[in-house]
Amino acid sequence: MQKTKEKKQVFQVLCPICKSLLWIDPVTEEVIQFEKKAGKKRKSLEELILKEKKKKDEADRRFEATAELEKKKWKKAEDKFKKALSELDKE
Repeated sequence: MQKTKEKKQVFQVLCPICKSLLWIDPVTEEVIQFEKKAGKKRKSLEELILKEKKKKDEADRRFEATAELEKKKWKKAEDKFKKALSELDKE
């Protein structure tokens, strides 16, 4: 089977995986040119680990602050309760 060498225009295809733009010759069915998508800079494993450690440290700090606030609320409520009991005993 012989391919006809008609003058067809080169067409562009966007790769669904890497999002690169491909120029394809319809006669030879070959990629003539491609252009990689300028994507995000990939982070190294160390950078990702450091980022996750910072997230964990921040979550731990917020947890500690919340726990301390709860202790203060309980202490204040307990003091008010004791004060109310002592005033009740005086009456």
